This record gives sequence, C-alpha cells and structure tokens, in this order.
Amino acid sequence: MMLDLLLTLAVILSTTFTILLLMLPTRYLKHSPPKSTSTASATEPKISVQVLVLGDIGRSPRMQYHAASIAKHGGRVDVIGYQESTLHPALIDNPLITIIPLPPPPPLLRSKTLPFILVGPLKVLWQIWSLFYALAYVTKPSRWLLVQNPPSIPTLAIAMAICFLRNTHLIIDWHNYGWTILAGTRGEKHPFVRISKYYEAFLGSWAPTASFTVTRAMQKQLRHKPYNIQSPIFTLHDRPAAIFQPISSPEARRASLQRLSETSKYAEDIIAGKTRMLVSSTSWTPDEDFNLLLEALCAYASSSQPLPPILAMITGKGPQKQMYLDRIASLAERGKLQNVTILTAWLSAEDYATLLACADLGVCLHMSSSGVDLPMKVVDMFGAGLPVVGYGNYESWSELVKEGVNGRSFVTSTDLAQVLEELLLDTESKQLSVLREGAVSEGRRRWDEEWDEVAGRLLGLCD
Repeated sequence: MMLDLLLTLAVILSTTFTILLLMLPTRYLKHSPPKSTSTASATEPKISVQVLVLGDIGRSPRMQYHAASIAKHGGRVDVIGYQESTLHPALIDNPLITIIPLPPPPPLLRSKTLPFILVGPLKVLWQIWSLFYALAYVTKPSRWLLVQNPPSIPTLAIAMAICFLRNTHLIIDWHNYGWTILAGTRGEKHPFVRISKYYEAFLGSWAPTASFTVTRAMQKQLRHKPYNIQSPIFTLHDRPAAIFQPISSPEARRASLQRLSETSKYAEDIIAGKTRMLVSSTSWTPDEDFNLLLEALCAYASSSQPLPPILAMITGKGPQKQMYLDRIASLAERGKLQNVTILTAWLSAEDYATLLACADLGVCLHMSSSGVDLPMKVVDMFGAGLPVVGYGNYESWSELVKEGVNGRSFVTSTDLAQVLEELLLDTESKQLSVLREGAVSEGRRRWDEEWDEVAGRLLGLCD
C-alpha cells in the first residue's frame, strides 16, 4: 500500500515538473557566427532586441528612435507597449520591426469611481500578467531587452525575471526616476513613494547589464546612493530625428503655415512679423505648470508697451488639458488676453515638425522632478532651428540650453513675461536671430550620430 502511494506521488510530481518545464519560455541561444559571409543568410538579423515601453508607444519618441536605429543596422526588434496613437513612420511596415500591443486594462480598472487602494494593486497585477505573457510567450527570445524607466513598477521586476528565464541581457534606459515623479503628487514621505524609491534603487543597482541615461548629471547620480550602480552607465543624450529640420526660406515657411489648418489664417502676419508665434508642447500634467505661461501671457497682454500680437500654439494631450482650457476661456472672457490668441492642437509627427520650424519661439514648461532629466521637446525644437525659453531651475538644464546662445531660461511667470517682452519687442529680431543661429548649431548633431557612438557600439552594431 505504501509503495503504491509513493509511486502515485512520484508520478504526480514528475508530471507536474514536466508540465512546468514545458511551460517555461524558450531561451536565447547564441549561435556561432558563420565561417564566411557566403554561408550567412542574407535576411538573418545581426541581433535581436526587445524594446519595452509600459506606456503609449506613439508618445515615447526616444524608444521609437531606439527601435528604428536597431533596425537600420540590421537588427530584429520587438516593440512592446500600448498602441494608442500614431507610430513614427520608421516603425511602420518595417520588416525588421514587430509591434506587440499590450492589452489595455479592463474598463473596471480604468474607472475613476473606485478607490485607488483597490484599483491600484489590481491594475499592477494586470500589468504584471500582460507584460510577462508578451515578453515570455508572444515574442521570440532576444539577446537584449531595452526597458524604458520610468515606470519602474512593475516593469523592472518583470524585465529581470524575463532576462533570467530567457538568457537575455537587460539595458535600462533611464529617462527619469519613477519615485520622484510620484513624490510630486503624493509627497516624499508617503509610504508608497518610499517603497517605490527603494524598489527602483535596489533593482536598478544590480539588475541591468548596462544603463543609458539622458544626461551626464543623471549618470553621475546613479553611481551614488541610493542607486550605487556598478555596471556600465552610458550617457545617451536625446538628439533630434531627421524629421525635424529648419525652414529658412520665407516662401517655404509661408506655404507650410498656410497648409496647416490651425495657422493658415495667421500665415501672412507671421511671415511679416506682425504676429509672433510661440509653440509649447505639453503633456498637461502637474510637472509642467501651465499657469506660468498663462500668467506670463496675461502680463504680456497688459503691458504698456506696443507689443506685437502673439499666437500661442499648444500641442499635446494629458489629464489637465480641460481644466486649463476652461481657465483660458475664462481669461479671454474677462479681457485678460487682449493681445494673445491661444490655440491647442494634436498633430501628426510631420505637422508638428513643420509647426516648430515655422514658429518664432519655443516655450518649455518642463519641471524636472529629479533635477537631472531633460525634456526631449527642447531637442526637437533645436532640430527645427527654433530657439527656446524654458523653466531652468534644475541641475541638468545647462547641458542642453546655453543662456543667450540658443535659448533663455526663467523660473517665475514674471521672468517669462520679461523675456517675452525683451525678445518680441525687438522689431529687427536681432536677439531672436542670434538665438536661432545657436539653436540651428545645437541641432546639427542628430540622433543617428549619438546613437551609433553609444548604443550602436554597446549592441555590437557599430564599430
């Protein structure tokens, strides 16, 4: 009787073990290179990379640029993320790039009526399963997994588990810190913020084979507490893609303004310098205080000096958009924006690049939660030859914007109003011309050059 029981248990355990082994995801196997190029397949990719974005792929330009660069050099790429908006043209119909859309959370988990303490954990569980399934079973095993951070929860833990199971090397692309963004809304002493900080620092310190950072200041910071990262860290500055180009010809600028429905009726006045066009791209979130621009525009409108009218084009989507649209409407009704027209738009990548190239001045409201990140929108503006005024009260700002050379900085709305008056009151645009030359110069170094020297070398795709 005892022997029968032991045999039954042995069969159950061996069957369970076999099932578990069969359920394990396939592992990456590094094959030896062919002895001669004649034996290599013409279509065989040089390398395989998974690019993970726990967010909308279309609104993650840097990660899209990574994917396009890998494919350009003959690598196979799986891009995993939410597909909610238009992708960059380089990712569409590219035989080396596969988009793996993550399923959105069920409507119940997107409901704002349920408390966060209930919805939050359930949403994380949904993300854990959908991420793990996509990385482990939907995609083929890859040599590298390139992960955008933030968000770090649950991304870093899942990425680490996948790399262990599939024999994959992990690269974290540090855009910012998840815990500092969370602290901006909940405070640094909030228990969840503290947990997030230790989680991000612990996994970030030893999980990656290598890391990329968007600034030198961030690279330096990651070497010290609480991160203490010992693996290689490379600064990979954001650079403009080829789609962002200056438009120097007045005729071409006029034609572009007339083509865009939002600016067509203002085109002649903008070309003649009678109306000045500002462009600000915003995600309408608390880390970009749009009140700074509104207050500055109100001060500009009430100035006693004869200032030219402003057309302020605001692009982007985000949670606070309607709140600010209501505020803009209220200010307009009260006559606070007499000399200012504010329009919002959601544009294609091509139209956005054209808008930047046709504008007189770019405005950046990004406030770094960590103090060591940089907004890509400024990089794009420089690529289009557009000088920038931006909030500059953080450490890494000077890595990108040189005061009086390619842009100007401000801290308060009063500062911004003074800068706008100073630059736009100049009828000959001498200061703007100097800043535009600096922006064009800064924008000459492109993404491909930066990527090839840093990421391309690490991945073995560039010499």
